[in-house]
Amino acid sequence: MTRYALIGLGNMGGGMAAVLAKAGHQVQAFDLSPAAVGRAADAGAEPAASAADAVAGADVVLTMLPAGAHVRQVYDQAVLPHAGRDALLIDCSTVDVDTARDVATLAREAGFAVADAPVSGGVTAAAAGTLTFMVGCPEPLFPNVKAALSPMAKTVARAGEAGAGQAAKICNNLLLGVSMIGVCEALALAERLELDPERFFEIASASSGQCWSLTSYCPWPGPVAAAPSNRGYEGGFAVAMMLKDLKLAQGAAASVGASTPLAAQAEALYALFDRLGYGEKDFSSLLQLLRGRLDTLA
Repeated sequence: MTRYALIGLGNMGGGMAAVLAKAGHQVQAFDLSPAAVGRAADAGAEPAASAADAVAGADVVLTMLPAGAHVRQVYDQAVLPHAGRDALLIDCSTVDVDTARDVATLAREAGFAVADAPVSGGVTAAAAGTLTFMVGCPEPLFPNVKAALSPMAKTVARAGEAGAGQAAKICNNLLLGVSMIGVCEALALAERLELDPERFFEIASASSGQCWSLTSYCPWPGPVAAAPSNRGYEGGFAVAMMLKDLKLAQGAAASVGASTPLAAQAEALYALFDRLGYGEKDFSSLLQLLRGRLDTLA
């Protein structure tokens, strides 16, 4: 049995805590939301009174936090001062590459083994223990990181050194955000051309337009039973979170002089949708904006 500390119990962190507890590991869980801590406790985790209390005595410290500023604060105030020096520190948040590298440097200077390991797969994969972790860490450390993450994972892949996990996640979600818009546009156009969208789904799924956004996460209700489109676009990957990731991608691109014109247009479209009040809906609900059917999201 491994003793985990898990700080950040939102949609992703809460599912991760439940999976670890179900696998028989001790999970010391903390979040600023008492309700989130309560849900984790109901799933078998041990509630901690503070982040510092959560990391005390932990073999593995996992953080799943909203932004880089939160990661820096939690590491500075709770993790580095209170975790045991033999603890493995893994940040699973999606943040900017510079934050990941800075935090890794601080942790190593304090004597810790540390990795950044953002995730892909969404809420469903977090609850099922089938996440993909993209890891940035020294190569000799990777077997330990993989072992720590495997109870929650379908795939644990090393991207490179510190910060490389975040780079992989940012690039992956740039691709995802752009491809989802393409799928939504195609489905909306098919409807306007009096082509049954479900029939188009069948054809495109077996043609060159096939992609994850279409065949695993179809924004049109019906073809993919597990997709958020079949439950009112609830419980998936929020528009606001996709917007956050595209902003990270644009910031990263600007920092290295990379050209990302499609990502820039995607960011603008998700920003518009967020400002219209749909930030908490799954990002595939953008289909309804393109169809002119925002009434379906009420």
